[in-house]
Amino acid sequence: MSRVFPAPLLSLALWALWLLLNLSLSAGNLLLGALLGFFAPILFAPLRPQPARIRRPGVALKLFFLVGRDVLVSNLVVAWGVLRARHNPPRSAFVKVPLDLHDAHGLAALSMICTVVPGTVWSELALDRSALLMHVFDLDDETRFIEHFKTTYERPLMEIFQ
Repeated sequence: MSRVFPAPLLSLALWALWLLLNLSLSAGNLLLGALLGFFAPILFAPLRPQPARIRRPGVALKLFFLVGRDVLVSNLVVAWGVLRARHNPPRSAFVKVPLDLHDAHGLAALSMICTVVPGTVWSELALDRSALLMHVFDLDDETRFIEHFKTTYERPLMEIFQ
């Protein structure tokens, strides 16, 4: 069964999405959606990463709420920084963060966290996954930012994925 349908939920979701986007239940759309749902997972199966194994779900839940809090706080900080930019411009900078996290799933989660939290942008990952280049909207102290980033985001992700 897994050879014919390597990802049955994905097949079903693609079929449903096709029908939803076309707003039609005609025979042609039913067939095209079924073909898309059947062939896409087979063709893209080599691109799918190995399944992730979450070792510490409690840490993952704690990290989820921590990121949620940081998103709210960072929204306010960035908004305040934009409002006061005329009188006190932000000190934006690129920061090179050394990484101890090398797991692909952990790095993907870290990139999503950097994208979601306002004021930070994931710019580049070193080829050997040893360092991350980030752009920070308003940077007071680079050393303090790196330490905060590593303890708040990287270490929990290492506990979860490595």
